Amino acid sequence: MSEKQYLIMLDTDTRKRHYHVSKAGKIVKFVVQLEVRIRDNWHEVVRYDCAHDFTHRDCYNLKGETRKKKLYLDYDEALTYADEDINENWQIYREKFLRGDFP
Repeated sequence: MSEKQYLIMLDTDTRKRHYHVSKAGKIVKFVVQLEVRIRDNWHEVVRYDCAHDFTHRDCYNLKGETRKKKLYLDYDEALTYADEDINENWQIYREKFLRGDFP
């Protein structure tokens, strides 16, 4: 089994957290999360993962409320999608989150 994790700073107050575990070349567990720092605390904005044994996306607002959307992708596809989505849209998601909206 191979485990990888890293943080990528996207801006001074925004980062992407990436974690995955693979076995025999297939993803068996993953989390890709966009986080924004407000004051000294990091807050989840968007998280892709496979908790509950299915791929999904959780979106958060400033109140800590969550919206869950099921992804109809296998773990490998969902991990790639999550990385690409956050890389391409992190600025939009951060702006919406800071306004109090769901990304």
